[in-house]
Amino acid sequence: MIIKTDKEIIKLQKIGTIVADTLVYMKNLACAGMTTLELDELGLEFLKKNNAKSAPQLMYNFPGATCISINHQVAHGIPSNKKIKAGDLINIDVSAELDGYFADTGGSFIIDDENNNDLNLINLCKATIEAMYAGIYSVKSGSKISNIGFAIEKVAKEKNLTIIENLGSHGVGLSLHEEPKFIAPYFDKNDRRILQNGQVITVEPFLSNGAKYAKEDKDGWTLFIEKNKRAAQFEHSIIVTENEPIILTIPSHGKFF
Repeated sequence: MIIKTDKEIIKLQKIGTIVADTLVYMKNLACAGMTTLELDELGLEFLKKNNAKSAPQLMYNFPGATCISINHQVAHGIPSNKKIKAGDLINIDVSAELDGYFADTGGSFIIDDENNNDLNLINLCKATIEAMYAGIYSVKSGSKISNIGFAIEKVAKEKNLTIIENLGSHGVGLSLHEEPKFIAPYFDKNDRRILQNGQVITVEPFLSNGAKYAKEDKDGWTLFIEKNKRAAQFEHSIIVTENEPIILTIPSHGKFF
């Protein structure tokens, strides 16, 4: 969508805060021994408490309120009776609707992070956060959409990591997925689309320690990579401006990334 009024910004910020708070809430409660279904139910309760509706359920009849992916699963993981274990790399993606407006956020973390010495996973998450913010701060009205992928790819190369090339950012606002439907996470010299003032998009890179493409599981939802590989994702919803973008998915308290 393209923002036309201050009222629209306020409504987007409201749902943006809700999904960000839900993500922080779920991260703080996630622990070894809990099932992903139990964690998802906690997220659903939090959304309902804030009068928000799960966007995946609303738009696509997804079998869960949030997407929870573990280890070589990278996106759209279905909440289930699978138990979370110490050392797991877990990704939670939260998107929701309130009063006709949508916001989308997500992040990856290691269960029992304080007791975990897997520096490779820790550095993977840190690098992906860096790539996300590089993409965000490359955004300005009148600039090429491909600048986002250029910035993400630059960080990935500096960190000797790969990019999951078939998972990208997208438009958001009045629906969960709007035009532009796909913003490449790498530099596409043939993409000549221009960002518009007031445009609402996500920036969400997936970086990996070797994988380049995600495949769809037979469940029709879960996207995965090779079992011996890992990928991290971080995501903000933002509004394009003539200066720095407005980040919509900032939690009201606490911090995820």
